[in-house]
Amino acid sequence: MPPKRSRKKRAAKPSIAINEAIRLLTEQYGPFPEEPRLDPAHELVFTILSQHTSDTNSERAFRSLMGRFGDLYSIARAEVADIESAISVGGLAKIKAPRIKTILTRILELNQDSLDLSFLAEMPLAEAKAWLRQLPGIGPKSAGIILNFSLGMPAMAIDTHIFRVAQRLELIGPKVNADKAHDLLEAAVEPHQVFPFHVAFITHGRQVCKAQRPLCGDCIIGFGCPARDRMMGSDGPDASQTPKPRKRAGSKTTQLPHTPEIEETTQ
Repeated sequence: MPPKRSRKKRAAKPSIAINEAIRLLTEQYGPFPEEPRLDPAHELVFTILSQHTSDTNSERAFRSLMGRFGDLYSIARAEVADIESAISVGGLAKIKAPRIKTILTRILELNQDSLDLSFLAEMPLAEAKAWLRQLPGIGPKSAGIILNFSLGMPAMAIDTHIFRVAQRLELIGPKVNADKAHDLLEAAVEPHQVFPFHVAFITHGRQVCKAQRPLCGDCIIGFGCPARDRMMGSDGPDASQTPKPRKRAGSKTTQLPHTPEIEETTQ
């Protein structure tokens, strides 16, 4: 009699529902006011400037760029060297300057010499993402940032912090890459919860669910984390430690995060 084949073990389901995780994290770090900061074209430029740099440096570069040229049309017509000089305070100017000019030029070509991208809000989400992704260097994360932060559309934007927290909660599998995570999480999160999911998870990843030595004893959703026992090893926090209350943001407006720390494969 042939030996029985062992069945493959199915991946464990997350122990906490996404909506519950969002609720608890929002209570811990929120509220998160949903207030668009920039129109889509300016948000796009800001997103490029924010790649692989701090929020402070990207904001300095953006202010310097707009102070130097005044508007995006002037930037599109400018020499790359002049753009590079204007954004040098933000880092990686030699890479970002030609990218900004190329993208703005391409938008003008595709959009009848207009940099007004407000029409994206009238398109189905999939079409709006596809339109942005035809631009050079714009992948799912950058498209999600622009559509979500600027136009309030339920587009997912996954950075390294959100990706890490989602994997530890087993909302996505261990072999899922960052690009695929956008589609999976966008389908799993209710449209009206996409923005709070983004801000809550990115804040939690920065403050508690860190890459190295996560503060599992301080984790408000640790009871529902399948990775908690593994994380709380001999080098981690004491397993008997109870969660500590963390300082809440209160009524202070939370800075919208722009942290493209997972480089998109299209860039």
